[in-house]
Amino acid sequence: MTPAQPRPDVAAFLAYLAENAAPPLSTLPVEAARLVMRANCAVADLPPVPLARVQDWSIPGPAGALPARLYDRRLDRMSGPLVLFFHGGGFVIGDLGTHHSFCTWLADTLDLPVLSVDYRLAPEHPFPAAVEDAEAAARWIADAPDVFGFQVTGLIPCGDSAGGNLAIVTTQQLAERPARVPVRACWALYPYVGGGTDWPSYHAFGEGYFLASGDMAWFDEQYGATHGDPRHDCLLGAIPAVPLLLHTAELDPLHDAANAYADRVEAAGVAVQRLEANGMIHGFIHFRQALPSAQADCAAFATAARDMLAAVDASSDYPLLAG
Repeated sequence: MTPAQPRPDVAAFLAYLAENAAPPLSTLPVEAARLVMRANCAVADLPPVPLARVQDWSIPGPAGALPARLYDRRLDRMSGPLVLFFHGGGFVIGDLGTHHSFCTWLADTLDLPVLSVDYRLAPEHPFPAAVEDAEAAARWIADAPDVFGFQVTGLIPCGDSAGGNLAIVTTQQLAERPARVPVRACWALYPYVGGGTDWPSYHAFGEGYFLASGDMAWFDEQYGATHGDPRHDCLLGAIPAVPLLLHTAELDPLHDAANAYADRVEAAGVAVQRLEANGMIHGFIHFRQALPSAQADCAAFATAARDMLAAVDASSDYPLLAG
C-alpha cells in the first residue's frame, strides 16, 4: 500500500512532532500519559463554545457512580434525540476534559443535547469495565428519559477512536436487548473496531502518522480485552438495524478495519454513510486549532449527522423530533 500524501497543515504538524520528539506514550507511567493527552488537547484544540447549559452529572454504573456532563445550547428543550458520547484514548487515557471542547461544538452545531460519559479506564479497570459502563449509561437514560427536563425520544451512541468502539458495541448490545428508548443512529469517528493488526493501513501508517503501532499495542495490553469477544471486536458482533455514520481519516492505522466493519453493516442491508478525511491523521477532532483543515472535516461530519437524522425521522413511525 502506497502511503497517501498528508495535507499541507498535516505535513507541517507531523514534521513538528518529528523534530520535537516526545517519549512515546507506551514508555510513560499511565498517569503521565493521561496528563500528556490533556495537555495536547488544551494546546491543539479550539476553545469551547459557550452554551446555555453545561452541567455535570453523576449517573449510576455497575461498579459505582459514573461522572458525566450534559451539553445543550438550549435551557428549554422539547422532546428529541440525545447524543450519548464516549471519548477516545485507547480505553486508558482521555476523560470529560479532553473532549470538552469538541462536545460543546457538537451540541451547538447540531442543536442537540450531548451527554458525555466518563467510563472507567484501564489498567485500573480492564475490559469489560468500559463496555459495561457504556451500556449502563444508555440504559439509565432509557429508563428515565425525562431526567434532564426534556423527553429523550432516541439515543445516538457516538464516539471517537476507543469511544467509537464503545458507541458501536453499545448499539449492538441495545439491538440484541432493546432499551425502553430506541437507538436511532450510531456515529463513529475513526473508531477502533478490533480485528487485529493485519491491515494494509496499519502497516502503512503505524509509524510517523501520530498514532504509533507501539502505543496501540500498549493500549491493547492495558485494556486486557478478550480477543474474539464481540464486546471488543466489532467485526464479530451482531449487526444492528441502525444507520451507521462512519468518519475515517486516510492516514490512520485504524482506517481499513473500520471500513471492514462498515462493509459488514452494508452487506446486512443497513444504511451506512461514509466520510473520509483525505490526507488527515487519527485524532483530528482534537486538532482543530493546530490543523485548521480539520474544521472542515468536523463540519462535514455534522452535516452528514443532520442528514441522517432527517432521513431516520422521515422513515419512522415514531418521529425523533418534536413538532
